[in-house]
Amino acid sequence: MSINLDQALQTFIVEARELLQAMEQSLLQLESEPGDEDAIGAVFRAAHTIKGSAGLFGLTPIVTFTHIVEDVLDRLRDGLIAVDGALIAVLLKSGDHMLELIEVVASRGEALSPAAVEREEALRQALNAYRHVDAPVTGLETEPPAASEEGQVLWHISLRFGEDVFRNGMDPLSFLRYLETLGQIVQLRTLTECVPDLSRWDPESCYLGFELDLNSSAGYASLNEVFDFVREDCDVHISRVDEASESASVSGTELVVQPEVVPLVGTPQRVTAPVEGKPRDGNYVRVNADKLDELINLVGELVIASAGASLLARSCDNDPLQEATSSVSGLVEEILDSALHLRMIPIGDTFNRFRRVVRDVSQELGKDIELIISGAETELDKTVVEKIGDPLMHLLRNAMDHGIENAQARQAAGKPSKGHLRLNAYHDSGSIVIEIADDGAGLNRERILHKAQERGLVASGATLTDQEIYNLIFEPGFSTAEAVTDLSGRGVGMDVVKRNITLLRGTVDLDSRHGQGTLVRIRLPLTLAIINGFLVGIDQSTYVIPLDMVQECIELDEHQPVSTRDQGYLDLRGEVLPLVDLREHFNHEGAPARRQNVVVVRYAEHKAGLVVDELLGEFQTVIKPLGKLFGALRGISGSTILGSGAVALILDVPALLNQIVQLEARPAPASQALSGTTR
Repeated sequence: MSINLDQALQTFIVEARELLQAMEQSLLQLESEPGDEDAIGAVFRAAHTIKGSAGLFGLTPIVTFTHIVEDVLDRLRDGLIAVDGALIAVLLKSGDHMLELIEVVASRGEALSPAAVEREEALRQALNAYRHVDAPVTGLETEPPAASEEGQVLWHISLRFGEDVFRNGMDPLSFLRYLETLGQIVQLRTLTECVPDLSRWDPESCYLGFELDLNSSAGYASLNEVFDFVREDCDVHISRVDEASESASVSGTELVVQPEVVPLVGTPQRVTAPVEGKPRDGNYVRVNADKLDELINLVGELVIASAGASLLARSCDNDPLQEATSSVSGLVEEILDSALHLRMIPIGDTFNRFRRVVRDVSQELGKDIELIISGAETELDKTVVEKIGDPLMHLLRNAMDHGIENAQARQAAGKPSKGHLRLNAYHDSGSIVIEIADDGAGLNRERILHKAQERGLVASGATLTDQEIYNLIFEPGFSTAEAVTDLSGRGVGMDVVKRNITLLRGTVDLDSRHGQGTLVRIRLPLTLAIINGFLVGIDQSTYVIPLDMVQECIELDEHQPVSTRDQGYLDLRGEVLPLVDLREHFNHEGAPARRQNVVVVRYAEHKAGLVVDELLGEFQTVIKPLGKLFGALRGISGSTILGSGAVALILDVPALLNQIVQLEARPAPASQALSGTTR
């Protein structure tokens, strides 16, 4: 039973974090649109749900603090206080503190730190000021305080808990304890008629029921929501005792209560509220992320085993066996697609977290900055989403600190005083592209070049393209900030951003226009687990090219002019196509095949041809990471296991194409012939 209770508590923690995130987004929406009643209602419901759920687990610190927040939100909902910047700031900080209280529970800590206790006391004082402020709207009366006898109602609650309530992680007594926070239990009777004899008694089963009278100012909906966590495990009837019975009960007269029972709607053992009912969507099941990762790993091994079985079947002269393995391979492919789709989540949740960051940082810097989000529905692997958050955070902070000017500078440059940050995501060529754009001053090309020359990163007199100069900011410790701030300018961060993106098999590049702004473009794979690959052979070795990057395959004409092939390019229907001879690139010994092939690949705006010996067809590729020994190997991003048991290396196409771009851009003697053929 303790395991189930722990699981239920973990579920509460996860849901509370999600509710606080939704609460923050609604508060930010309310700040921009103070009259948005839907946002007010969403904030109130989030706080109310967290308080109620925390009460079920006896988390008193969360209940008491959230109760104050709920009171303020209730007055806001009733129009007794108005939305302003100060109120939003207090509520946002209150949400942060609620999260801190929840994290104490998650880490099984004993108490808050002294600094957090001081913050809570300051927040309580700020919130209490709104709890007792005079109503700005005339004609409305404030509600009487909860402790007052005025407005209280006597409710009768009939509870019948199901036998599995303990197994599902719930404690019936916790609901009674929480009801006491809403009012006074004036009468309680425990029902034991269902308790079996000792021979049939199960210590993990619950056989109890309760009949109780509660004197409370809470409404039906509030009482009804108390039992949200146990909807499927109990039968609840809530009814209001009439005024005559109430007065008799309070006066001490013995009374037989026969309330009119509110019938349950829908399935049995479910509490439903006539007003403010919270719909529950049963179409989703929460699954532990580790179990999902384990499923993907098992599916990956299944793909490898299926490929081996198909290879063996093709070596046998048995048509029924080949047909059976073909059917199995088709089913495995469908399972693979479904399993990968389970891990795909929209990036919008990550984007929306930055609204609070932009708000707080812009206020700290004294700048008016608006975040514009597009492409929030774009989906990618959850692992990628989790790991891209920190790089995006640094890029946004850097754009706000160094990119976007203050209002005076913007107006002097003929720009609107409000700066704009744009986050965009879209799919392109089997990858996801994330763009961070600002309309600030742009990068100072000359300052970057001068700083790089001072540090010896660039030789004096060297000729570099704008792209190469801008990419120097990703060098370790590189910074052009004139002053060190709490946000940036310490010479750390941008190199870490690039390294983290590279670890995700992604690339990052940027473009900037002086006085107009900077665009940072991150390109990432949709998934890190399994990809569709195209097998090619060189000598006795096999390589995998990501299929999404393959455009076409052509046979290399042995009559192709030697001069063009020697110079490293090919005339492809009038288009200059740079070539990468993989045999030479990976130092394979021996003579090439008599007839070679070119695999035309494209990544972003770059295009090239990979010269190989054999074309071996498509292959479901389960990505296996390379060990530390091969970490510096250029042009290889991972490995996979073929059906034969052999290991094939996965080509890092972006790195290969980037090498070509660098050779084309640098007018060095060794690459003059190639640079003369650029498009």
